[in-house]
Amino acid sequence: MIKILVVEDMHVVRAGLVALLAGEFGIEVAGQAADAAEALTVAERCAPDVAVLDIDLPGMDGLGLARELAVRAPRCRMLMLTALDRPGHVRRALDAGASGYLLKSVTPQRLAEAVRTVAVGGRVIEPRSLADASGAVSPLTAREAETLRLAADGADSRAIAAELFLGVGTVRNRLASTTGKLGARTLVDAIRIAERHGWI
Repeated sequence: MIKILVVEDMHVVRAGLVALLAGEFGIEVAGQAADAAEALTVAERCAPDVAVLDIDLPGMDGLGLARELAVRAPRCRMLMLTALDRPGHVRRALDAGASGYLLKSVTPQRLAEAVRTVAVGGRVIEPRSLADASGAVSPLTAREAETLRLAADGADSRAIAAELFLGVGTVRNRLASTTGKLGARTLVDAIRIAERHGWI
């Protein structure tokens, strides 16, 4: 049996995934969670073979969760199931340790096939166009992306400085540098460009 953990914050979607996968031959839903903190607790208890993760989770996102699971549950393989169809997200998911990336528009049969493929060490990325473009590298450093992500969430320079334990001037310089690297006219444009490519 392939033991899986389903992590999805939308209750109806999670219930549907659990029902769908539980009905597949050779697959057992060993646990489910609505956010990263709950997922880490459940993963330690049920030792899943595959974790099916949404990227857009409250608090720590699915990419951060994948990195944590890679450390805390190294035998667990990760399959991202998301509505985010940007090549940058694929690259970030693979860098975080994911073995698969599927859009939520995938058929139930394809999802079950992907779980089985990932469980035995394979890799699944669909649609193919995302796999072909996933080599696109972000021009931003990890620190610049983190700073821009906080700005995209609505934090001002003071709040970002407090969150990252930096000076306000350092934050402003980092945001200005980020805007320049992306060829944006304003910070709002920089956020749009980075989100469009899946870099934040």
